Amino acid sequence: MGTLQIDILGTSFTITAKEDTEYLQKLLAYYSQVAKQIETTEITQDNIQTAILTGIMLCDELYKEKYRLHKIKKQVNTEALAEAEKITLKMMGNIDKVLETNNDVQNLG
Repeated sequence: MGTLQIDILGTSFTITAKEDTEYLQKLLAYYSQVAKQIETTEITQDNIQTAILTGIMLCDELYKEKYRLHKIKKQVNTEALAEAEKITLKMMGNIDKVLETNNDVQNLG
């Protein structure tokens, strides 16, 4: 369990969370970095608008990452299914050969 003192965008407060303090500090540092990028673009001088835009930018980043991972998983699943089908067809071919050999032996006997 960790605690974090937050001093950003004209507000100050402390939070306690399940994550450790070092992790919380990394999150705050990243959030602060994105907020500073927004502040330097001079889109807004209002802290609330900056906070909202920062949240939207971070949500956009998260959504894009989730979408990218979804595409990768889908591709991996497709490739895995293709490989499983290839192996299954090879096994079926081997089984057919064994059955043909057994039939040939039975026909000779």
